[in-house]
Amino acid sequence: MANLTQSVVGTLNKAAATTSAANAYDTKYGTYLKLFSGELFKAYESATVAKGTVQSRSLKNGKSMQFIFTGRMQAAYHTPGEPILGSGDPPVAEKTIVMDDLLISSAFVYDLDETLAHYSLRSEISAKIGHALAEAYDKKIFRTVALAAREAHPITASPGPEPGGTQIQLGAGNQYNAQALVDGFFEAAAVLDEKNVPQNGRTAVLNPRQYYALVSQVDTNILNRDYGNNSGNLTSGQGLYEIAGIQIKRSNNLPFLAGTVNATPGENNAYNGDFTNSCGLIYQKDAAGVVEAIGPQVQVTSGDVSVMYQGDLIVGRQAMGVGTLNPAAAIEFLNT
Repeated sequence: MANLTQSVVGTLNKAAATTSAANAYDTKYGTYLKLFSGELFKAYESATVAKGTVQSRSLKNGKSMQFIFTGRMQAAYHTPGEPILGSGDPPVAEKTIVMDDLLISSAFVYDLDETLAHYSLRSEISAKIGHALAEAYDKKIFRTVALAAREAHPITASPGPEPGGTQIQLGAGNQYNAQALVDGFFEAAAVLDEKNVPQNGRTAVLNPRQYYALVSQVDTNILNRDYGNNSGNLTSGQGLYEIAGIQIKRSNNLPFLAGTVNATPGENNAYNGDFTNSCGLIYQKDAAGVVEAIGPQVQVTSGDVSVMYQGDLIVGRQAMGVGTLNPAAAIEFLNT
């Protein structure tokens, strides 16, 4: 599970024992607010598709973190009697990922509104906040992977240059064509193998309609067990788990035929680009990296502030940044 925390904010004069009303409020709602926090965390965890599919590190001090990766080394035969002095330093590249600004999603819950509601208002709001943070998390990762597929590798020294990203053209109008998608999967698997990208940690992310177009073809001439896919339960809609050793996920947060996505104030990494023809991603976890300083965290008002406003301000927040790492591990499907 992610590094999930909660805290209470906005209490006035708390050290001085405040008022009896505030203390009563804290006693009455303390346990409930913990349950609310759990609802938010549960919603966040269930909604994130990209969690765990790329490299991830926690940042405790500073505003950025460096990722180091090396290129290929060469082997040579040893001549008897000659000292082994090393054939030189391996080619190295450094990638710095900086933190974006603090991302928040918040709501004020009025006590009377909750009293009059015939459903759990706080639970609904907590889930929506969790989903909002998860959506932002996934969008950053998927856009970064798409951009990685368009990059050249930063290591160009001998015995390189190392291979860069790859774009696979499915054909105009074929973004929902099951045969074209299957062909794209096997082409992607071959490309990753040729680049010596590890087989573990390979992930595909598709639009839901693309996913169900594939599910409908399970155990037909297009997809069968001989091709190396794992079938699931068709009645549950989980009819396909992987093709060619690539785990399949579905998400509405892909930059799917999204057109031009502009930069947003507060973003200190590049997530913008032209995604007009982008219609799917296949990548290995080294394609991108995530740096998290806060994520996700819940803050709620308490004590005097809650009494004063007769309700609670609920804030979900996270601070993170995403950047490309090894473009060789990123593949983008194109609707061309």
